[in-house]
Amino acid sequence: MRRVSRVETIGLGCAWLMLTAGALTAQSGGNAEAKKLRNPVAANADSIAAGQQTYQKFCRHCHGEDAKGDGPMAPKGTHPPNLTDNEWTHGSTDGEIFVVLRDGAGPKLEMKPFKGKLTDEQMWNVVNYLRSIGPKAKSH
Repeated sequence: MRRVSRVETIGLGCAWLMLTAGALTAQSGGNAEAKKLRNPVAANADSIAAGQQTYQKFCRHCHGEDAKGDGPMAPKGTHPPNLTDNEWTHGSTDGEIFVVLRDGAGPKLEMKPFKGKLTDEQMWNVVNYLRSIGPKAKSH
């Protein structure tokens, strides 16, 4: 078995710290890479209606029917964000909202990811729906 040198150990440690720091940044205060994503789905009435339907099926249980963060099935000890106010902890651009939907959020991943459960188009429709009822700044 090959011994790992001190330089390799330090390099692996630095790589781990960078990955951890990147993950923490994505979970709190926005996500620089996600900000670059552009919403490919037009925010028209059909998309917003489809997004509302998906939201009511998958999101209202924790975030509440009106998206104010007061859903009855939120994980114990958590308070899901109010999605209609101007405070978006994980970023407020369309791309950041999409990434939170896709990858989940929270220190213990209280919000489970929807990747594999919803299509990208369904998630973008939810972004359009949330944008229609939430803050308008930094929408694109």
